[in-house]
Amino acid sequence: MRTLAFAAAATALATLNVPALAADKGEVELAYVEWSSEVASTNVVRVVLEDMGYEVKLTPVSAAAMWQAVGTGDVDGIVAAWLPTTHAHYLEKVADSVEDLGPNLEGTRIGLVVPSYVEINSIDALNAAAEQFDGKIIGIDPGAGLMSKTEQVIEDYALKDIRLVEGTGPIMTAVLGDAIEDNEWVVVTGWTPHWMFAKYDLKYLDDPKGVYGGEEAIHSIARAGLKEDMPEVYAVLDNFHWAPDQMAELMVWNQEKRADPYKNARRWVEENAETVETWKP
Repeated sequence: MRTLAFAAAATALATLNVPALAADKGEVELAYVEWSSEVASTNVVRVVLEDMGYEVKLTPVSAAAMWQAVGTGDVDGIVAAWLPTTHAHYLEKVADSVEDLGPNLEGTRIGLVVPSYVEINSIDALNAAAEQFDGKIIGIDPGAGLMSKTEQVIEDYALKDIRLVEGTGPIMTAVLGDAIEDNEWVVVTGWTPHWMFAKYDLKYLDDPKGVYGGEEAIHSIARAGLKEDMPEVYAVLDNFHWAPDQMAELMVWNQEKRADPYKNARRWVEENAETVETWKP
């Protein structure tokens, strides 16, 4: 009986030590831009890789720095590449030193967004309504591809009476919320998926010149050599794919008061184990 008890205890101890041993698999570093969509997706991938035994470091940076980091191999990958339009100019610069693993989420888009009560429906009507918008388009961080596209919109549509205001994602949504509360006209740089579309009644302004492009997808990008160096990590990045409604669910959780994106990502992974299993090698 003592022998059996000792054997059982040894087995239990070995089981308890598995995570510690697995943690020796090494460190993975992922970069991301602090858009609500990318905060959600990058934390989900972090949780999955941690559960496989990797130490994962997340580095929030500007879009330009994110692409530079994966291009130089300073980070192992990103799951925040908006293609084929928004981040096209970044990809061109590092195309020879990264691998595009394809979409991890489809059905995205970018553009100018207004509350549904705003009485214009197209970008080419902005100049005439500039005063009602206080002469401003409320933007996000200056390094974002969405911002460079919006600068192009201002030029191509000759929006001489409107300027693009730099900020951050949270500042943009705060200004949007305040304007809606006061029933004022406001135009912001927006993207789908984003939690603001669940909270507010919004619409995209038509883009007849097609500057913002059509429907996009968010891609996963790996640094050169990742497949050879860390085949399991490469496989997860390659297999990672979810639907807009799945991402939206997590983004809504992240907007709750005192929300912790990492803890919410772990909750999402636990509640969607069947989907997560399809990402693993």
